[in-house]
Amino acid sequence: MNDTLVRVEKGTADAEEVAAVTAVLLARAAATTNDTAPPRPRRTTAAWRRLERTPGFRAPHSWQG
Repeated sequence: MNDTLVRVEKGTADAEEVAAVTAVLLARAAATTNDTAPPRPRRTTAAWRRLERTPGFRAPHSWQG
């Protein structure tokens, strides 16, 4: 069994190139950022309306009709 973590799928890369790519990937994975935005609050109501929940009568001058 081959115990490699990184494998070249297409093309040819020597050991130095694979090591460089591995170093970059490991550095990015280990980097922590403290400037991440807090998660947005989840919306509790739907953004759309269900027709069966609307009142049956609308005024003739209503903009919704």
